[in-house]
Amino acid sequence: MKPLHRSLIIALIALPGIALAAETPSMSSAPRDPVLEQVAAATAKNDWGEAQATLRQALARNPDNADYHNLYAYSIRKGPNPDMSLVFEHYNEALRIDPDHRGAHEYLGEAYLMVGNVAKAKEQLSVLDKLCFFPCDEYTELKKAIADYEGKQLPR
Repeated sequence: MKPLHRSLIIALIALPGIALAAETPSMSSAPRDPVLEQVAAATAKNDWGEAQATLRQALARNPDNADYHNLYAYSIRKGPNPDMSLVFEHYNEALRIDPDHRGAHEYLGEAYLMVGNVAKAKEQLSVLDKLCFFPCDEYTELKKAIADYEGKQLPR
């Protein structure tokens, strides 16, 4: 194999890792958000009420934070008796603020599955397919959720 071809092949093999590393912020360089840390602790305990309260307060102070809207909708959706109109309102607000928010697209797709709207869930999957240069976790998770949902809908 010629050295130039070998170098090109090595570069093409390494490209996905380099692109992923360039996309992923370093945990040490990114400032920590105490709200997100509190929410992570609450969700780890499945304390959806605490997560919702923390995020309501955070949204009152910072209504233009897409992550807060996304996680607020998520915490409502995961809690008991979710108000799906509120869930959709906050996922859509997250996407209004940040149209490329992959987490909001994934979770919105999952919310659509909760109300039986597979077509809308697949629309979110299609958006994620365009946003993710390589398959990303959000795309993979929503694709699996759709497949699981459709598998449960098959007549037995």
